[in-house]
Amino acid sequence: METQNHISKIQILVQQKKYLQAEQLLRDLLAGDHTNADYLAMLAEINIQQDKHQAALLVVNNAIGYEPDNALLFYIRARAEIQLDRFDDAERDLKQALELDPYDADFFALLGQVKLARKQFEQALQLAEEALAIDAENLLALNTRSSALLKLNRKQESFATIEGALREDPENAFTHTNYGWGLLEKGDHRKALEHFKEALQKDPDFSLAQSGLLEALKARSLFYRLYLKYSFFMGKLSAKGQWAVLIGFFLGVRGLRAIAQRNEAWQPYLIPVIVGLTLLAFSTWVINPIGNLFLRLNKYGRLLLDKKERWSANFVGLSLLLFLAGIALFFALSDQRYLTLAVFGFLMMVPCGSMLSPAKSKYVLPVYTAILAVIGVAGISLVFLKGEIFNAMTAAFLVGFFVFQWVANFILIKEDNL
Repeated sequence: METQNHISKIQILVQQKKYLQAEQLLRDLLAGDHTNADYLAMLAEINIQQDKHQAALLVVNNAIGYEPDNALLFYIRARAEIQLDRFDDAERDLKQALELDPYDADFFALLGQVKLARKQFEQALQLAEEALAIDAENLLALNTRSSALLKLNRKQESFATIEGALREDPENAFTHTNYGWGLLEKGDHRKALEHFKEALQKDPDFSLAQSGLLEALKARSLFYRLYLKYSFFMGKLSAKGQWAVLIGFFLGVRGLRAIAQRNEAWQPYLIPVIVGLTLLAFSTWVINPIGNLFLRLNKYGRLLLDKKERWSANFVGLSLLLFLAGIALFFALSDQRYLTLAVFGFLMMVPCGSMLSPAKSKYVLPVYTAILAVIGVAGISLVFLKGEIFNAMTAAFLVGFFVFQWVANFILIKEDNL
């Protein structure tokens, strides 16, 4: 009876998010029965809730050593592995859980989420359907089904599914968030904003809802809505598909330049197209951090930005100021040397806006950006000292800027394809 009271207290503390107190009570139980897999499973769950995923893995590995036929333990381990981006391990553990217990809807639903994250949308849908065949009200399965259908362009079925999930549990923050992202992808940023706000009322610390709210606010701009359409389109593609789009665009612009150079009569028509396409490509790098910059200047909007987003916005803002200052000084003083300052500020918005993007290789882009900035400043210094606009350093800066885009694309595409 005393043990059962302890467990009841632990469950209440977990519901109240008093994880440290719950963990202490659980460790008291484990002191008397350190091989109890149920206690270890609860401890692993508490660690997951506190984002201590490595600690959760250590605990659940011990539990599996004591009970290797316990399907729930493999499911818990998979949840920790997903948070650590170890999707191969998570998929393997979920398949093991299903071998041990093929009638648990949660196992199918979570494996569907893994397939969804890996852009295997048909498989994600199939797994969600299998989960719903076991439990027609499983919220994770309903959300997975809705997301998979949306990615497969079956929008009517997708929204019917997510609305059904909301009817099942109108207080669920994850469902509201998932609905918000779906609406954002559909292009309805106003309604999406309502669902993100609703999600954050239920769970103020839910990061996926916070980032969704941020995107919905920026989507009030027509240009940002167009950027989101591009972003969602690219997000559906595999790594090969994303590279095909980028390389195809690059070669297409180069082809237009070659045609324009050979046909002077076509230049009045082709040059505006080439300039427009180049600015369009440039905008995909800077529109997100510029959107963050506007929010950074808003006393409420800045609260939605995390530390990296604020720093990125600051650096982009500084680059933008350099660009504007260079343009203003060029016109005021009729001195072409200030154009190098303008070009430097304009181009640096690209690395400054993307250097803090989430990536496993977290130091590559910031270090590259810092080196590029040093080279650029050295080039500008030489321009003002010697009067040579095209010197070794400005040339190195332009080459480095060109290479940066391919390096950044390689890192970010790899990060987007798990």
